[in-house]
Amino acid sequence: MMMMKQKLLLLLRHRRKNRVLFLSLLYLSVLSPLLFFSHRLNLLAPLGKDFLEDLYRVAYKTDSLKLNAVEQEGAEELEEPNHVVYKVKDSVSTINYNSNQNNDSEESRIAGHRYELLERNVTGFDHDEIRKQGTKQKESSSMAGDKDIHVHSLRMPDDNIQVTNKDSGRKEGKHNQIVNSESHEVRNPKIEEIKDQILRAKTYLNLAPPSGNLRLKELELLMRELEQAVGEATQDSDLSASVLQSMRHMEASLSKAYRIFPNCCAMADKLQAMKHTTEQQVRSQRIQATFLAQLAGRTTPKGLHCLSMRLTAEYFAMRPEERKLPNENKIYNPELYHYAVFTDNVLACAVVVNSTVSTAKEPEKLVFHVVTNSHNLPGISMWFLLNPLDKATVHIQSIDNYRWFSKYNTLEKPNSSDPIYTSELNHLRFYLPDIFPTLNKIMLFDHDVVVQQDLSELWTADMNGNVIGAVGTCKEGEAPFHRMDMFINISDPLLGERFDVNACTWAFGMNLFDLQQWRMHNLTSLYHKYLQMNIGIQPLGWLTFYNKTTLLDRRWHVQGLGHNSGVDRNEIEHAAVIHYDGIRKPWLDIAMGRYKNYWTKFLKFDQPFLERCNLQP
Repeated sequence: MMMMKQKLLLLLRHRRKNRVLFLSLLYLSVLSPLLFFSHRLNLLAPLGKDFLEDLYRVAYKTDSLKLNAVEQEGAEELEEPNHVVYKVKDSVSTINYNSNQNNDSEESRIAGHRYELLERNVTGFDHDEIRKQGTKQKESSSMAGDKDIHVHSLRMPDDNIQVTNKDSGRKEGKHNQIVNSESHEVRNPKIEEIKDQILRAKTYLNLAPPSGNLRLKELELLMRELEQAVGEATQDSDLSASVLQSMRHMEASLSKAYRIFPNCCAMADKLQAMKHTTEQQVRSQRIQATFLAQLAGRTTPKGLHCLSMRLTAEYFAMRPEERKLPNENKIYNPELYHYAVFTDNVLACAVVVNSTVSTAKEPEKLVFHVVTNSHNLPGISMWFLLNPLDKATVHIQSIDNYRWFSKYNTLEKPNSSDPIYTSELNHLRFYLPDIFPTLNKIMLFDHDVVVQQDLSELWTADMNGNVIGAVGTCKEGEAPFHRMDMFINISDPLLGERFDVNACTWAFGMNLFDLQQWRMHNLTSLYHKYLQMNIGIQPLGWLTFYNKTTLLDRRWHVQGLGHNSGVDRNEIEHAAVIHYDGIRKPWLDIAMGRYKNYWTKFLKFDQPFLERCNLQP
């Protein structure tokens, strides 16, 4: 019995020892780690909100920072990025000691640990090296004592950092570029970051499928919120706490959006499709813009139509004997300087006449032959009755008076829908000897020119037996540049044998004609032959007057003011005649403003008829 009791006591003691041992082990394995980690959490607590924010921001910027260190290849095709390995031989902490304030050295140690974590996320350095660096940081912190320690930056000498390119075997010091880009000071970094987030968000939204996505809808809402916030803020201090919170939400949404497009090939196909669609839209818009510009160029402005109607009504209100223009005895005098203008535009005709008279040395020798249609004859006649010329002569005729013109049937041809081609006034220039049978020379103006200098010198120029004097358009490198094969099919055997493709071309707008030589060569019948080719007015002129042209100096006639915005201002100022060739005529709303003053200065817009029709410079 006693033996049994002793054995039972021994067993209870053994179990008690085992229980004590078990509880000891339980304390060591459970309670001790809890105490240890709670102490570490207390150390991290002083870092607060800024530390977590920085970690959050760096987590999403790691990839872009790494890409900055990779050498970019200029290959024609897409390639994988080069594999880059960083080797850190040494690292030095720059520490500034300030003895004016006393802070706990433990905070400096925590700051060093914080920066260690940031560098680990940003650069991806070797973990063992970073631990050694953190140890050095702690040692320097413990030596600081009562001194305040501020960690400014973790700078590494350029010669201690090597970038090894595994593909090419090259080693270059690249870390300096990262340090320089990161150390660049930005005045308002928060605002700049918001703008960057907005730009990235717009990119993802443009790449999103039409069906949409809940994440992308959230991204769009955050983008609009940030756009409104950054639009009202001028500096970081203007941003509220809610905006900073939205920034963090935006960064998370951008990360989610990035995961929606993980397939680079699909992204490339999407971008290619977007590019193709955009190019089609651009082409369509260009076609539409060209059509609208052509329509505007062929449409009579409301004010100009009003002026023509008012002048016509005033003309028919006069008695027939009051409708005659002065100096009719000079009309066919071959000793005078005769200018022809074929037009249906009152103001354009007025500018041509006014500018020529105002710049002439001998205006009494000038005779203007204005040819128009029956609809505009009363209005143009009334204009010059109300605005008579002091010394020059104006003679106004209607094309309907030339009954012989209808027998040629020049415009009854298929595929002649272009109003420039079908205009009778445009083709009338090829019948000058028939219109003015008593004249020997005449200068033809288009109604969109302005005369800036006296032209009497041209009337005494030697034309060497040629029919027409004109400014050439055949000098390469100067606008306009035209060549015959650009407008005419020279490969046609009938044309190729007679015409040289390199022959110099010339411009209409201001041309001096020797009517005697014209009649001698019977060029009007030659024109009728080429008219069957159904080509434009200018190519018709090149063929009709081929090898019958005297080229004038360029300063006599400067072109391009109706379509070219880059005409040299010095050339315009020194030109004898400037030409608004193209669709942007100076009397239209689509005229080029920089050239319009050269035209408007020859009109007086305070006249009653112009004011009533609301015509202004």
